[in-house]
Amino acid sequence: MRGQAAHALLTPAMRDVIRRMGRAGHPAFHTLTATQARAAYEAGAGVLEIPTPALARVENFSIPARDGHALPARLYAPSTDKLPVLLYFHGGGFTIGSIATHDILCRQLSHLAGCAVVAVDYRLAPEHKFPTAAHDAEDALQWLATHANRLGLDSERLAVGGDSAGGTLAAMCAVLARDAGLPLALQLLFYPGCSAHQDTPSHRRFARGFVLEEREINWFFSRYVRGPADRDDWRFAPLNTSDVDGVAPAWVGLAECDPLVDEGVMYADKLRMAGVAVDLEIYRGVTHEFIKMGRILPEARQAHADAASALRRAFLKEIDA
Repeated sequence: MRGQAAHALLTPAMRDVIRRMGRAGHPAFHTLTATQARAAYEAGAGVLEIPTPALARVENFSIPARDGHALPARLYAPSTDKLPVLLYFHGGGFTIGSIATHDILCRQLSHLAGCAVVAVDYRLAPEHKFPTAAHDAEDALQWLATHANRLGLDSERLAVGGDSAGGTLAAMCAVLARDAGLPLALQLLFYPGCSAHQDTPSHRRFARGFVLEEREINWFFSRYVRGPADRDDWRFAPLNTSDVDGVAPAWVGLAECDPLVDEGVMYADKLRMAGVAVDLEIYRGVTHEFIKMGRILPEARQAHADAASALRRAFLKEIDA
């Protein structure tokens, strides 16, 4: 299925978003420098978002990385109670994106799930190539597990999550947490990148005209990886993880018209085959990045609600346990 046939899968609202994006005429990321692409992404990040949810706590702080770098972080919480916490990693191909670009999404998850969310600005490529983002994510998880109580949060009820590249980091953290004996309530994965190479049927089917294009993916990863060996490292490609037995339960939310949908399904299947509880949702007729288009797309609002429900259930199970 290519071209018009693939576009026929899109919802009318999603098709309209893509038409508007085309009419706006903004330069594609692959034609920009990384600095320019970051600025462009941030400028457009809130255009299709829901109104900003108000929360009782929104606090900026920093988390120390292994090399002494201070990772910017932001805490969101709907109350001052001792709440469970989701550690969230933003998307952006390891090259763009920030706490600011995902501020509304993190607020919404906190609001709907009744939990705290800690968002982290891991370091980006090309200034910081693989495995810096992976190390930063691991360091943030280890720090939060140890220091959540200092923030007034419940260190016994901890989850990890992220979208796209951030979903890759969250999946990686779930494996590392298992290895470290750190129990996680859930891994919350919005269309995570999971494969070493972009060679699945969905990468071919949705290569052009579906928000995230093949040329952008290549641009992102060419800046992130140091060479071919990095692509085969399981921290870049969770499908290469040799053993996922005993990792945290997963909620996986995918977009039907997304180059990454096949590898997301494959990773969900890999987890299930290892006996991991998986809740897989595929949102029909929408593309990559749809969860940040809640003002226009009902599927985005549904995904927010579904993810929040999964968090609530997971954190309640931790209490019962």
